[in-house]
Amino acid sequence: MAITIYGIKNCDTMKKARSWLDARKIAYEFHDYKTAGIERSVLEGWAKKAGWETLLNRQGTTFKKLPDPSKAGLDEAKAIALMLAQPSMIKRPVLEIGGKLTVGFRPEVYAQAIGTR
Repeated sequence: MAITIYGIKNCDTMKKARSWLDARKIAYEFHDYKTAGIERSVLEGWAKKAGWETLLNRQGTTFKKLPDPSKAGLDEAKAIALMLAQPSMIKRPVLEIGGKLTVGFRPEVYAQAIGTR
């Protein structure tokens, strides 16, 4: 079962998620979308599975620093455009495992998704 974790290398939540996986000796591929980018088709697929509202990190400083007109009238297309332009606006980590998707890190959700404790 292929596991890919998407995020930003220096994010504290990413560090917790990767440490959790490493402690359980779970093999995964790490995709840093700040350095490697993210494709529109990937974001659109995630939005269909998890919802763009779940993917868009409104709590981060990148989103908060946006001018008010950029935050107004958000819909899926506008949110995806913002996340493509500034990948740090994507909530992290995003974990793809066996066709499933989880957004954010909660150990109990990871354990259930991966089938481990």
